[in-house]
Amino acid sequence: MAGILILEAIVVLLALPVVGAVGGGLSQGAGAYLIGVAALLIVMTGVQGRSWAIWANVGVQPLLIAGWLIYPGVGFVGLLFTVVWLFIVYLRAEVLRRQKRGLLPGQQP
Repeated sequence: MAGILILEAIVVLLALPVVGAVGGGLSQGAGAYLIGVAALLIVMTGVQGRSWAIWANVGVQPLLIAGWLIYPGVGFVGLLFTVVWLFIVYLRAEVLRRQKRGLLPGQQP
């Protein structure tokens, strides 16, 4: 999950030149927002060992979706990563379900 957060931070930082060139220009607010979100994502890599980390990761996504106000492409990146995180939540739930039923390959006799 930390790796995905790093990839997400890189994508957010790559939005800086796009917003500057294609969007209405890179204002101080837009730049601070994008750099702040990227910094938050990087800081969150340090808490991925906690049980609540996956929900914190999903909880940060609306902040990135709100970037639609700066440039629609930033909001789209937020939507895309929201789908990724929800898929990870599904996979986690599926592994836990199979673990409880003893269906994982390592649990077979």
